[in-house]
Amino acid sequence: MPYLSPVAAQRVEAAVVAALAVVVTVTAGYPWWSLLALFLVFDLSMLGYLHGPRFGAFCYNLAHSYTLPAALGVVAVAEAGFGDQNRWLGVLAIAWVFHIAIDRALGYGLKTAEGFEHTHLGPIGKARRARSTVDTAASGGPGTRDENDHLR
Repeated sequence: MPYLSPVAAQRVEAAVVAALAVVVTVTAGYPWWSLLALFLVFDLSMLGYLHGPRFGAFCYNLAHSYTLPAALGVVAVAEAGFGDQNRWLGVLAIAWVFHIAIDRALGYGLKTAEGFEHTHLGPIGKARRARSTVDTAASGGPGTRDENDHLR
């Protein structure tokens, strides 16, 4: 039976959420380009790293958790239900979810206090390259065989 690792499953799941955000955006009548126009706004949370890795991870994770955009979406739907057409809340919530989903699909997960390159989906950037170098050296190099004559 094929195996799908939890990290791969989360990345596929995130890609599906991103696609759903696009469908909801278009179906709700919001301009599709609003997702792109707002995309980098949520990465302003990385400014927390100027105060150190622990505070940076806190700020980044706060902005890259589905909790806040979901709450904003609830407010937007409730306002729409009462007849208030405050449409910017809805597009902001969807764009926020879209941003998080794209980040996760690309492997940029929630950060640990170790630093920006350490995420719940595994290391990224220099930390990933350093880890793969250590893993390759520890295993005897790529394509080496173990005592049971299986490729590692």
